[in-house]
Amino acid sequence: MHEFTFTETKRIGSTHYFTLTGRVHSKEAAYMEYTLENAMKSGCTNIIINMCLVYVFTSVAIRVILTAYQKMKGKGGTLQIENPSENVRNVIGMTALDEMLLK
Repeated sequence: MHEFTFTETKRIGSTHYFTLTGRVHSKEAAYMEYTLENAMKSGCTNIIINMCLVYVFTSVAIRVILTAYQKMKGKGGTLQIENPSENVRNVIGMTALDEMLLK
């Protein structure tokens, strides 16, 4: 079983880098949402999320990512996913969000 983690790995100026690993279901997505909200409140204008080790990426996780993307865009910022796992790439591709979210 792959344990869920969502951690901020570094900050460069107002860009916050996160790494997401494991399985992302409802409980984990709620934590992601809380963490991203806190980053935005702290003045973050760009978010980059590394998802190379995400094994399960559900619709609730997509909702969290899209909500954060829209809030960042509204502030003139960005949210991007880098190094998506095959599962993440497939899910995002099926929802036609790959051009918008993938770095």
